[in-house]
Amino acid sequence: MKKIGVISDTHIPTAARALPAMISDLFDGVDMILHAGDLVSESVLDDLALIAPVMAVRGNMDLSSEFNPLKRIVDIEGEGVLIGLIHGWGAPGDLPMRVLGEFEKKPKPDCIVFGHSHQPFNEFFGGVLMFNPGSPTDKRFAPYFSVGILTVSGGAVSGEIIKL
Repeated sequence: MKKIGVISDTHIPTAARALPAMISDLFDGVDMILHAGDLVSESVLDDLALIAPVMAVRGNMDLSSEFNPLKRIVDIEGEGVLIGLIHGWGAPGDLPMRVLGEFEKKPKPDCIVFGHSHQPFNEFFGGVLMFNPGSPTDKRFAPYFSVGILTVSGGAVSGEIIKL
Protein backbone atom coordinates (compact mmCIF):
# COMPACT_ATOMS: atom_id res chain seq x y z
CA MET A 1 0.00 0.00 0.00
CA LYS A 2 1.17 3.50 -0.83
CA LYS A 3 -0.07 6.75 0.73
CA ILE A 4 0.20 10.04 -1.10
CA GLY A 5 -0.33 13.46 0.47
CA VAL A 6 -2.20 15.83 -1.84
CA ILE A 7 -2.23 19.61 -1.59
CA SER A 8 -3.03 22.53 -3.90
CA ASP A 9 -3.54 26.27 -4.05
CA THR A 10 -1.29 27.15 -1.14
CA HIS A 11 -0.80 30.74 -2.38
CA ILE A 12 2.09 31.42 0.02
CA PRO A 13 2.64 34.22 1.11
CA THR A 14 -0.51 35.96 -0.17
CA ALA A 15 -3.13 33.68 1.46
CA ALA A 16 -0.97 32.74 4.47
CA ARG A 17 2.59 33.37 5.61
CA ALA A 18 3.39 29.64 5.68
CA LEU A 19 1.79 26.24 5.40
CA PRO A 20 -0.35 25.33 8.41
CA ALA A 21 1.83 23.48 10.94
CA MET A 22 -0.57 20.53 11.03
CA ILE A 23 0.34 19.61 7.42
CA SER A 24 3.54 17.91 8.57
CA ASP A 25 1.56 15.76 11.03
CA LEU A 26 -1.17 14.93 8.50
CA PHE A 27 1.39 13.94 5.86
CA ASP A 28 3.69 12.11 8.27
CA GLY A 29 4.51 8.72 6.76
CA VAL A 30 3.28 9.43 3.22
CA ASP A 31 5.40 8.02 0.40
CA MET A 32 5.16 11.20 -1.64
CA ILE A 33 3.33 14.52 -1.89
CA LEU A 34 1.55 15.88 -4.95
CA HIS A 35 1.04 19.65 -5.25
CA ALA A 36 -1.52 20.63 -7.91
CA GLY A 37 -0.21 24.16 -8.49
CA ASP A 38 -0.54 27.73 -7.33
CA LEU A 39 2.33 27.43 -4.90
CA VAL A 40 3.21 31.11 -5.54
CA SER A 41 6.40 30.73 -3.47
CA GLU A 42 9.05 28.10 -4.15
CA SER A 43 9.52 27.82 -0.38
CA VAL A 44 6.40 25.63 -0.33
CA LEU A 45 8.25 22.92 -2.27
CA ASP A 46 11.17 23.15 0.16
CA ASP A 47 8.86 22.85 3.19
CA LEU A 48 6.97 19.88 1.74
CA ALA A 49 10.23 18.15 0.71
CA LEU A 50 11.16 17.97 4.41
CA ILE A 51 8.18 15.59 4.80
CA ALA A 52 8.40 13.45 1.64
CA PRO A 53 9.44 13.64 -2.03
CA VAL A 54 7.29 16.16 -3.92
CA MET A 55 5.87 16.25 -7.46
CA ALA A 56 4.26 19.54 -8.48
CA VAL A 57 2.73 21.23 -11.50
CA ARG A 58 2.62 24.89 -12.38
CA GLY A 59 -0.60 26.77 -11.63
CA ASN A 60 -1.96 29.95 -13.17
CA MET A 61 -0.54 32.02 -10.27
CA ASP A 62 2.94 30.49 -10.60
CA LEU A 63 4.21 33.09 -13.02
CA SER A 64 7.72 33.79 -11.82
CA SER A 65 10.74 32.26 -13.53
CA GLU A 66 11.42 29.98 -10.55
CA PHE A 67 8.42 27.89 -11.63
CA ASN A 68 9.48 27.50 -15.28
CA PRO A 69 10.88 23.99 -14.63
CA LEU A 70 7.44 22.84 -13.42
CA LYS A 71 5.29 21.25 -16.11
CA ARG A 72 1.59 21.91 -16.74
CA ILE A 73 0.72 18.18 -16.68
CA VAL A 74 2.59 15.29 -15.05
CA ASP A 75 1.88 11.55 -15.13
CA ILE A 76 2.89 9.49 -12.10
CA GLU A 77 2.88 5.72 -12.37
CA GLY A 78 3.39 3.18 -9.61
CA GLU A 79 1.79 0.29 -7.77
CA GLY A 80 -0.21 -0.51 -10.94
CA VAL A 81 -1.93 2.90 -10.94
CA LEU A 82 -1.56 5.91 -13.26
CA ILE A 83 -2.20 9.34 -11.71
CA GLY A 84 -2.44 12.53 -13.75
CA LEU A 85 -1.53 15.80 -12.05
CA ILE A 86 -2.74 19.15 -13.43
CA HIS A 87 -3.77 22.51 -11.97
CA GLY A 88 -6.85 23.52 -13.97
CA TRP A 89 -8.27 26.80 -15.28
CA GLY A 90 -11.47 28.79 -15.65
CA ALA A 91 -14.70 28.83 -13.66
CA PRO A 92 -15.11 26.14 -10.99
CA GLY A 93 -18.46 24.75 -12.21
CA ASP A 94 -17.33 22.22 -14.82
CA LEU A 95 -13.65 22.12 -13.88
CA PRO A 96 -13.53 18.33 -13.27
CA MET A 97 -14.81 17.64 -16.79
CA ARG A 98 -12.40 20.15 -18.34
CA VAL A 99 -9.35 18.62 -16.70
CA LEU A 100 -10.58 15.12 -17.58
CA GLY A 101 -10.66 16.25 -21.22
CA GLU A 102 -6.95 17.16 -21.04
CA PHE A 103 -6.15 13.45 -20.65
CA GLU A 104 -8.25 12.15 -23.59
CA LYS A 105 -5.23 11.69 -25.88
CA LYS A 106 -3.07 10.11 -23.20
CA PRO A 107 -3.25 6.68 -21.56
CA LYS A 108 -6.36 6.71 -19.37
CA PRO A 109 -5.37 7.55 -15.78
CA ASP A 110 -6.89 5.86 -12.75
CA CYS A 111 -6.92 9.21 -10.95
CA ILE A 112 -6.60 12.86 -11.90
CA VAL A 113 -5.45 15.25 -9.20
CA PHE A 114 -6.28 18.88 -9.87
CA GLY A 115 -6.65 22.18 -8.04
CA HIS A 116 -7.55 25.73 -9.08
CA SER A 117 -11.11 25.93 -7.67
CA HIS A 118 -10.06 25.55 -4.00
CA GLN A 119 -13.10 23.23 -3.72
CA PRO A 120 -12.52 19.72 -2.38
CA PHE A 121 -13.72 17.09 -4.85
CA ASN A 122 -13.51 13.28 -4.60
CA GLU A 123 -15.70 11.52 -7.19
CA PHE A 124 -15.38 8.93 -9.94
CA PHE A 125 -16.22 9.81 -13.55
CA GLY A 126 -16.08 6.97 -16.07
CA GLY A 127 -13.81 4.91 -13.83
CA VAL A 128 -11.41 7.82 -13.15
CA LEU A 129 -11.11 9.24 -9.64
CA MET A 130 -11.27 13.03 -9.95
CA PHE A 131 -9.56 14.42 -6.85
CA ASN A 132 -9.15 18.03 -5.75
CA PRO A 133 -7.77 18.43 -2.21
CA GLY A 134 -9.07 22.00 -1.85
CA SER A 135 -6.76 24.55 -0.27
CA PRO A 136 -5.13 24.58 3.18
CA THR A 137 -4.84 28.38 3.16
CA ASP A 138 -7.58 29.93 0.98
CA LYS A 139 -11.18 28.72 1.14
CA ARG A 140 -12.66 31.39 -1.16
CA PHE A 141 -14.99 28.91 -2.93
CA ALA A 142 -15.12 26.24 -0.20
CA PRO A 143 -16.67 25.92 3.25
CA TYR A 144 -13.40 24.81 4.89
CA PHE A 145 -9.63 24.53 4.45
CA SER A 146 -8.50 21.07 3.36
CA VAL A 147 -5.85 18.72 1.98
CA GLY A 148 -6.13 15.11 0.86
CA ILE A 149 -4.69 11.64 1.03
CA LEU A 150 -4.68 9.13 -1.82
CA THR A 151 -4.28 5.46 -0.96
CA VAL A 152 -2.99 3.14 -3.67
CA SER A 153 -3.42 -0.57 -3.03
CA GLY A 154 -3.92 -3.62 -5.21
CA GLY A 155 -3.95 -1.61 -8.44
CA ALA A 156 -6.73 0.70 -7.21
CA VAL A 157 -6.75 4.23 -5.82
CA SER A 158 -9.05 5.88 -3.27
CA GLY A 159 -9.13 9.40 -1.93
CA GLU A 160 -9.88 11.10 1.37
CA ILE A 161 -10.47 14.82 1.90
CA ILE A 162 -9.15 16.02 5.25
CA LYS A 163 -10.78 19.14 6.73
CA LEU A 164 -8.34 21.36 8.58
